[in-house]
Amino acid sequence: MITRVRRFLVNYSRHQTGTVSYLTVVQEAELGLNLDISHEKARLNELLAEISETEYQAGRPILSCLVKVEGSKGQGDNFFKLCERLGLGPWRELKQNPDFLSNLRAECREFWRNEENFAQFS
Repeated sequence: MITRVRRFLVNYSRHQTGTVSYLTVVQEAELGLNLDISHEKARLNELLAEISETEYQAGRPILSCLVKVEGSKGQGDNFFKLCERLGLGPWRELKQNPDFLSNLRAECREFWRNEENFAQFS
């Protein structure tokens, strides 16, 4: 599951603009999760967090910055709490910073659109 989600997000960052919904991640990565069931949605959150932690620790951008919570303007609190755990700052301040999320997304796209990075790390 993790490999499929990571591969989808890497390719999404290379070829798409904007954000992707939880539902699209589930469908495109063929996860078979039902997001109407709370523990299955929580499982997707866990997958995204694990991928992001691994990527960040390896010096690569946080891929889950591309995944938007349906019906919100950006990310949910869990994303910002993950960023706080990674040492990026207090989650409430990160959430209030209008540039934080857009900078993460730009960094992610720049990194993965670089052919050398893609060849080496995808």
